[in-house]
Amino acid sequence: MKYDVFVVGGGPSGATAADDLARAGKHVALLDRAGRIKPCGGAIPPRAIADFDIPMSQIVAQITTARMISPTGRAVDIPIENGYVGMVDREDFDEFLRVRAAEAGADRLTGTFLRIERDAEGTHVVWRDKATGEERRSATKLVIGADGARSNVARAEVPGGDKIPYVIAYHEIIKAPPANDFYDPDRCDVIYDGRISSDFYGWVFPHGKHASVGMGTEINGADLKKATADLRAMSGLSDCETIRREGAPIPLRPMDRWDNGRDVVLAGDAAGVVAPSSGEGIYYAMVGGRVAATAAQAALASGKAKDLALARKLFMREHKTVFRVLRQMQDAYYKSDERRERFVSLCHDIDVQRLTFEAYMNKKLVAARPLAHVKIGIKNMLHLTGLVRPSYT
Repeated sequence: MKYDVFVVGGGPSGATAADDLARAGKHVALLDRAGRIKPCGGAIPPRAIADFDIPMSQIVAQITTARMISPTGRAVDIPIENGYVGMVDREDFDEFLRVRAAEAGADRLTGTFLRIERDAEGTHVVWRDKATGEERRSATKLVIGADGARSNVARAEVPGGDKIPYVIAYHEIIKAPPANDFYDPDRCDVIYDGRISSDFYGWVFPHGKHASVGMGTEINGADLKKATADLRAMSGLSDCETIRREGAPIPLRPMDRWDNGRDVVLAGDAAGVVAPSSGEGIYYAMVGGRVAATAAQAALASGKAKDLALARKLFMREHKTVFRVLRQMQDAYYKSDERRERFVSLCHDIDVQRLTFEAYMNKKLVAARPLAHVKIGIKNMLHLTGLVRPSYT
């Protein structure tokens, strides 16, 4: 048996790639390690729901407000106009995507990727079967590496794959309390406070019956569990039952190259496609899976390995500017609590709120209000230069 494409990793990126390829009539394998759940706030914008045909049964909460909380405890509520942000639970959502890919025709395999071997007969993925513990060797024409931020496929096959910068994310899924003065089941809280994370942020995201409470940091040795315990105490959630705890690396920027020029292309976290500043990954992972599948189909049709580079080209063509702006915002405002205070104050501005969420919901920068862009640019410079004091009125 020889596969057209062997997908390593069954998260949103790998499952999307396998689903697209199977629906295109390709013989595809989807290899995943059972039981791993990635720490994730679980937010997906309306565009993801539409582009990837996500059923409402997977949406465990509909968020209508985002609350930004500053180091001094000041809060800015940002209403989400004309829509909502959908929340998913990764334990159920990822499995739904894998099942959908299998129903489309992908061969679902459970085990651990070991290595890629090549000989006169072609390319082979060597993996360990979880059920038997035996090594298996699967022949394939192409490989898609969608195995996370510390991708073994990327490390072994793609230049720069061993040097991806990342933050460590940790969260606890808790039993959600009834709505109260601290917790709103229709609101996401984003906490910019150096006591929780000195270089990223903390969050409280409702998941219907549950909630995700966590934080991220790039600092080695940070006590993630203590920071999350402090966040729970700060948010009135200390006494809530803990359902599970999860931690994992989240990449900070897209890799400069996503393929090896031969038979491997990367997707999702393995390619570094998590949005700077926000850490949003589900939508971009699924887009990464889709463009990897598109590139694989092009390479299979042409017989030219250079077509694998199409994955990165397609992704960056649409999302490069958004990623650059978000990176600039993170570099400018996440350096200190004084800067975070100014950032939350800036978020009080109605133009910032509207443009931010229009961009988030539609996944592109909004050019329809040039005057608003000018005003925001001026306010941004005033805050960064310290010429104005943070204001919440």
